[in-house]
This record gives sequence, C-alpha cells and structure tokens, in this order.
Amino acid sequence: MSGTYDMNNFIQIFFFLFLGLLLQKVKRFPTHIYKSINKIVIYVCLPAITLYHIPKIKWNNDLLFPIGAGWISFFLAFVFFHFLGRRLGWSNKLIGCLVLTAGLSNSSFLGYPIVEALFGKKGLETAILVDQPGTFVVVSTLGVFVAAFYSKGSPDAWSILKKVILFPPFITFVVACSLNVFNYDLDLNLQSVLLKVGSLVTPLALFSVGLQLNFDRRSQHWRFLRLGLFFRLIVTPFIIMVLYVFIFNQHSEAIKITIIEIAMAPMITGAILASTYGLKPKLSSMMIGFGIPISFITLAIWYFIVSFI
Repeated sequence: MSGTYDMNNFIQIFFFLFLGLLLQKVKRFPTHIYKSINKIVIYVCLPAITLYHIPKIKWNNDLLFPIGAGWISFFLAFVFFHFLGRRLGWSNKLIGCLVLTAGLSNSSFLGYPIVEALFGKKGLETAILVDQPGTFVVVSTLGVFVAAFYSKGSPDAWSILKKVILFPPFITFVVACSLNVFNYDLDLNLQSVLLKVGSLVTPLALFSVGLQLNFDRRSQHWRFLRLGLFFRLIVTPFIIMVLYVFIFNQHSEAIKITIIEIAMAPMITGAILASTYGLKPKLSSMMIGFGIPISFITLAIWYFIVSFI
C-alpha cells in the first residue's frame, strides 16, 4: 500500500505540472488564474496543514537538529545571495527570488513520500519535524519578511512586521503552537477536513507553477537557475552534513533523514510566495519545474552518501 501511495504522489506531481504547461497552449484558457490559485494555496491550504500537524508534535532536545536544518539552510541562502547579488549588481527582485527558492527545501510534498519510501513510516516523524516547525515556519515568517523586503526595496520595518504578523499561515502557526503547549488537539471531524484541504496544496501549487513555466532558450534566467539549483541541491545539504555529522558528531537515522530532506528540490510554497510578491515569477517557476526532476538524480547520490554516515 505504501509503495502505491508513493507512486501516486509522484504521478500527481508530474500530472499537475504538465497539465499547467498544456493549458498554457489553450488560447481561451485564462493563464493569469495562477495568481488566484497562489492565494488559495497560501491563505487556505497551508494554514490547514499547520493546524493538523503542529498540535501533534512531542518536543525534546533531540528535535533541535531536524528543526534547525530548515532555518540554517535559509540563513545560508540569504547570506550567499544577498552579498553575491549586491556585489554583482543584481536587482532586489532577483536576489529575493533566489533566497526564497534556493533557501527552502520541498520537505513535505516531495519530502514525505520520498522519506517514507527510503526510511519507512517511522522516518515520517523526522520529516514532519524538518518541515513543520522547520521549513514551513521559516517560509511563514522569514520568507514573508524576505518577500516584502526585496519586492519593495527598503520598506520600513513596521510594514514588513505587519505583513508577517498578518500572514494567515503565521497566525495559524501561533494558534497551532498554543494548542501544542496546552496539549489539545482539534475535533477528529475537523482534523479530517483540515487534512483534505491541506492535501490540495500539491496539485494546486504545481498546476500554478505549470501555468507560469516557460522554456525560452534565450531567457536570461538560465545561469541564475543553474546557480540556484546548485546551491539548493548540492551546497546546502553538504554544509548541513558537515555541520551535523563532522562538527556536532551526530550519526543517528534522524540526521540521515534530515540531510535527505534538506537535499530536496526547491519548496513550492517559496516559489509561490516569490511569484505572489512579483519576485521573478518565471525564474521561481523554472526553479520548481527543473528542480524537481533534477533532484531525483541528486537525491539518489545523497542517499548513497548518507548510507555511509
């Protein structure tokens, strides 16, 4: 059953991506609808995922490694692309796009089925930690900060803070954390609804990416795509591995899963956020469209490497 579920997930990923690509060619289809789809993903589906998963997390100090990986990854991308971009005279929108897409891994939509296939159901416990209090909270807080900052140039601190505080996934994260602290979970019927709504994230987000994906050979984005994917798929997991395994001397299976999670393709939500804020929507879609198939090759290499840890 698990194998069928994993296969269905992969079929779904490519089906909705290609459906979006195909509908680009249909003249009467309103391709600009992706903007509305993005809003549904961010304001409805993502909060549902948060409210379902976070109240269930049981905390202890060992969780800091999987949780911290997403935060470290984003910080690395911010430092690298901000300073490189400033040095090379890149636009704010280009820097913001690369930070959001190269700094966040696809730790849930791709991560969950791949981790389950490689490490079994038990591995999902670590995958959820990397994703929910890790990359997902990063995109809901620092991600919104970066999107607001680079889309406007230099807006005042209060307007950025307001955007983060009023960001629906962040509000639901605070509510979900409160439920966790008081050891309270929602009604089972409501949980079932949240799970169904949350499951729409992958098809809707990939459909949106497909509607925006452009294979223009003369595009100026190719070199930035190569750099962004190299940083996301090779550099970031390498740094996390060196830090966790060789510096902190951690060798558990949870660490292996964390490295695999961080080696995933760019996070779809990060790309959706970049697109929503007008940060190079075409490049953000290319990071997803090319990143997902390429990541299957790099993930196989990383799985081989972590098997020796």
